[in-house]
Amino acid sequence: MTRIVLIGAGSLQFGAQLLGDIFRSEELEGSEIVFNDINPDAVEKTRKLAQDYIDANGLDFTISVDGDLAGALKGARFVVVMIEVGDRFKLWEMDWKIPLQYGIAQVYGENGGPGGLFHALRIIPPILEICGKVAEIAPDATIFNFSNPMSRICTTVHRKFPQLHFVGLCHEIASLERHLPPMLSQPRSNIRYRAAGLNHFSVLAEVKYVDSGKDAYPDVLERAPGYFSRLPGYSEILAATRHDGSSIATEGWMSIEFDHTENVREWSDRWLFREVLERFGVLPITTDSHFGEYIAWAYQVSDHRGILDFFTYYRDYLGSVEPAIKNEASERMVPVMEAMLTGCAYEEAAVNIPNSGFIENLPDWIAVEVPAIVDSNGISGIPVQLPAGVRGLLTNQIGIHDLVASAILEQSRELVVQAVLVDPVVSRSKVAPTLVDHMISVQQPWLDYLR
Repeated sequence: MTRIVLIGAGSLQFGAQLLGDIFRSEELEGSEIVFNDINPDAVEKTRKLAQDYIDANGLDFTISVDGDLAGALKGARFVVVMIEVGDRFKLWEMDWKIPLQYGIAQVYGENGGPGGLFHALRIIPPILEICGKVAEIAPDATIFNFSNPMSRICTTVHRKFPQLHFVGLCHEIASLERHLPPMLSQPRSNIRYRAAGLNHFSVLAEVKYVDSGKDAYPDVLERAPGYFSRLPGYSEILAATRHDGSSIATEGWMSIEFDHTENVREWSDRWLFREVLERFGVLPITTDSHFGEYIAWAYQVSDHRGILDFFTYYRDYLGSVEPAIKNEASERMVPVMEAMLTGCAYEEAAVNIPNSGFIENLPDWIAVEVPAIVDSNGISGIPVQLPAGVRGLLTNQIGIHDLVASAILEQSRELVVQAVLVDPVVSRSKVAPTLVDHMISVQQPWLDYLR
């Protein structure tokens, strides 16, 4: 029996998506799924949703709740981390908008920039506590992380616990599987691609036609402007939902129904995407402005209406959508589990693991997002060649990732100030200490450990 522990299972919407994936798997039939969360009421809702689905469909899975993490981890083969701390959107809004008041022009503030720094400072300590328990009780388990900011979490965890099998998974890569087939007028089966970079800061590295072996990247660069410039963005999606009350799932590899969107602005939500496409000659994986969280000049060329409308739509969508377990693939974790259990190897498109030479010019310790071979031996990253310009953008993140990990592990306010000053999106020095103290004061108790 395979024991799967879901930590943060009170996250009902995301938990329902993962459970739908798990319940579809024949290889995982008979598994014991253990829910752990600090909120007993929230986790009970997830447990009931799961048990009702099992009963209604006659599935062979065992569900239980264990509020004691040590007890939950006993015998675990897989551990899934999907936690947030506090009020997610209230804190995210602080991360994003307070630095703006100090004159620091950042985009989104979730994974990069000062906002990504404070997000990391809050969420990484509890993840390190979880990893410490796993190291003690289930050291051979594979830990899948879905929390953000992904690359900073993975970098810090591997620095503290290099012996753990800790991997980050993100569904952003699936946008390629959604967009490449219609853009190239090819079935998905005739397209082979690889991408690499940092999480939410990754680009298409190579793409070929399977039948001919021909390089398809010239066709991507030729067709991408006509394809993406006409697609609705979050402004149009938000307007449509306000008009008719619909909810549109916008993440994953599925097609999105845009028939009820109107008055599409050219390159809506994709101004920065267009700039990278034209200047660097590569296709970013993240097709909205999230790519700009890591770039100093992104604020100048981003669609700020689209950014504001994304935040409003995403907050409202998660607050209103009715969670449901569906018999459909939504995340990338289950195929990885299946390959590890059966030994049937396959190439996974994107995992977040220590670099170890997979991307040139980056140190081995930084967590990168690369393709990998998955089999009974685990996860083995694949080296990917990236253009010099893209490598230059990525190397700008080395110092900030290093200082974030050090600040957390040493509990140092001074290193946090240095991390602000090292970040490429920060161009003002005098405000850094005041900003850090401001954020520590308004984000108690999560940042109280910084001294």
